[in-house]
Amino acid sequence: MFVRSIKLRNYRNYSELQLDFDQNINVFLGQNAQGKTNIIEAVYYASLGRSHRTHTDTDLICWDQPVASVQLDFDRLGVGNHLEFQFSREKRRRILLNEHPIRPKELIGSINTVLFSPEDLFLIKGAPAGRRRFLDGEISQASPAYYHELQQYTRIVTQRNTLLKRIRERKAAPDMLDLWDLQLVESAVKITQKRQEAVRKLNMLANLMQRRISGNKENLAITYEIHGMEPEDMTKDLASWYNKELASHREVDILRGSTSRGPHHDDIILTVNGINLRSFGSQGQQRTGVLSLKLSELEFLRSETGEYPILLLDDVMSELDVTRRQQLMEFIRRERIQTMITATDVAYFPQERIGTYFQVKAGQITR
Repeated sequence: MFVRSIKLRNYRNYSELQLDFDQNINVFLGQNAQGKTNIIEAVYYASLGRSHRTHTDTDLICWDQPVASVQLDFDRLGVGNHLEFQFSREKRRRILLNEHPIRPKELIGSINTVLFSPEDLFLIKGAPAGRRRFLDGEISQASPAYYHELQQYTRIVTQRNTLLKRIRERKAAPDMLDLWDLQLVESAVKITQKRQEAVRKLNMLANLMQRRISGNKENLAITYEIHGMEPEDMTKDLASWYNKELASHREVDILRGSTSRGPHHDDIILTVNGINLRSFGSQGQQRTGVLSLKLSELEFLRSETGEYPILLLDDVMSELDVTRRQQLMEFIRRERIQTMITATDVAYFPQERIGTYFQVKAGQITR
């Protein structure tokens, strides 16, 4: 999988841009706030239909323009495709795949990316929501059906929470929860099982990466933690366990107006040589763990889809030490993964020229 070209119109600080990519490594060099990350953002947006920097599509439009667009030509499994996004301050965005309008949920899986940004260095020591988001994004790209199930589950939880508040205010009867609990359990089981399956694969792949990066000194283990589940319950039927938990926490849920059990509370735990990275890992171990996790994400998507996704490295070279930079570049070059890298200094890269270098200054790009 690789992106052949991108065309931007009134996107961020680009009024007009037509850019052809190298099928291997693309390095975008320039000072901060010149437009390097905007290229990374546009490619990432094409894979999931959202930006990693803003929740509002109108932020993507040049401030003095009414409309904007992003067009990508890419190859997937040897077949050429054309993807276009049309943004407007007055209307809802439009997505066209090979000139045919598609819905956002139909976009998922069309083009796959793995993004590594400075914020990801806080993935291990940050809140569980970030790790769930990482896991869900990865599985969704490999399985659009999972993405649809996740959307359905989110709607069920939202509606159940609304009902809980109505019951608390004595505007609805508690037995009205029975129908929602039935739907929630069915969806929760599907999501949890898919996550557990993905974590088992990630655990194997990430440990291989960790051993390679650490010179066989560290073993990385990734486990899936179901919120509220005790070790002795791990062998129990998931549906039975969820039904029991929802019933026993019903009064508490009504008082709080929120659902206290379900995959929206779960977490993934990372340990190195038996030590919890979040609680006791050094900064160096945490960064190695994140790098191993990101490289394993590439391998996971290749195993699920048949080809490597596009790797997007947004200003992380300055955050990694020399050894980790070398390990990362060796992996990219060996596996021939199309990669787009932003950096402020060419010194972060090997002396021999790798791929194609672009200079970015005030929304203008030159080779």
